[in-house]
Amino acid sequence: MNSAAIEVKQIYKHFDAVQALRDINLEIKQGEFFALLGPNGAGKTTLINIIAGLTIANHGTIKVMGCDVITQYRKTRQMLGVVPQELVFDPFFTVRETLTIQSGYYGVKNNSSWIDEIIYHLNLADKADTNMRNLSGGMKRRVLVAQALVHKPPVIILDEPTAGVDVALRQALWTFIKQLNQNGHTIVLTTHYLEEAETLCHRVAMLKQGQIIVLDEIKNLINSANCQTIRLKLSPDKLPETLVTYPHRYTNDYYFLEIKDYSQLEFILTALRSATIQILEMQLLQPDLEQVFINIMQDKN
Repeated sequence: MNSAAIEVKQIYKHFDAVQALRDINLEIKQGEFFALLGPNGAGKTTLINIIAGLTIANHGTIKVMGCDVITQYRKTRQMLGVVPQELVFDPFFTVRETLTIQSGYYGVKNNSSWIDEIIYHLNLADKADTNMRNLSGGMKRRVLVAQALVHKPPVIILDEPTAGVDVALRQALWTFIKQLNQNGHTIVLTTHYLEEAETLCHRVAMLKQGQIIVLDEIKNLINSANCQTIRLKLSPDKLPETLVTYPHRYTNDYYFLEIKDYSQLEFILTALRSATIQILEMQLLQPDLEQVFINIMQDKN
């Protein structure tokens, strides 16, 4: 029995002169909770579209649960559920009607009990009989998730599923998705909320400019990070010239400075005192997936 949920071999894809993907090789095992990460334009959605059969690669092969996405497309579509980034819906039906019709697309009959369970877990019960066009953006995204799950696919791909939604949906969604993963479903997640990927996923592939530049277990990546970060809030809000050359970033009124060892901390404090810059807040942060991601994207040219 093939243990791979998704096999990607030597995938290339170009759109005219733009090389979207080049030599993508990837195997995602059955039952994994896998993260596919990268900056905007890295090729994540293009790869997902090829896996889903919405886009055809210029070269290479992809299999879902051992079935080729081109030559055995009917089988692969049955075994795959995809939550897209875009809000795509039919404005003429209610939530429950939408899910019932979606079941029919896959030939699933007498699916009302599973539809009720999905509606309950995604907190859609009070909107079940509401027309889709009358839902908020967050509610419509919940329905997209429900549509991807309605035929109980063994492989579920979530492309930015929590973008622009409230905290309540995130919590409800991840509780439900984690339960599905524990029941044996393979989950592939793309997200810009890297704390989600760190908490939920076991392995990660990082894409940049259409290539996989990192493929490893998340814990290995974090453990291999040989730096820590000092978070500082300063008054006046600037770094002295002696610290500008340090690897740093500025986000939401905080400076984040990377250090290799604690001896650098004394140098930073001395430099701030010499420049008469007051420290309003200071925190030593241990490496996390976000910091690892930033470092990798900066280092890989």
